[in-house]
Amino acid sequence: MPYDRTVRLDADFDTAVTAVRKALADQGFGILTEIDVKATLKAKLDHDMEDYLILGACNPPLAHRALEADRSVGLLLPCNVVVRRDGESTLVQALDPGTMVTLTGLPALEPVATDATARLDAALGSLV
Repeated sequence: MPYDRTVRLDADFDTAVTAVRKALADQGFGILTEIDVKATLKAKLDHDMEDYLILGACNPPLAHRALEADRSVGLLLPCNVVVRRDGESTLVQALDPGTMVTLTGLPALEPVATDATARLDAALGSLV
């Protein structure tokens, strides 16, 4: 079962990260957390890997609606957006919001997932 929404960019990593931040902000998502996986693995394990950044993006109205439907859905909120190098390109990946509905089986989450999907698709689509 596919669980991601992905776009491939012909852009360097830093340019892609800047564009992703703007695209998400334009769709009402703020960045609450940021994990530089490459730096963390280097510091903790002395492991070298490609650029890999996890942005914890949140759209408060959508998160509120989802949490009102099911308090446990915080485990599944489509908050993480990954920006990572893949060869000569940069991938931008987000969790497919429909995963919340599929895994919970809660019809009350369908309109939230639909709205979140439209916003994420608009953000990702503006990058290509």
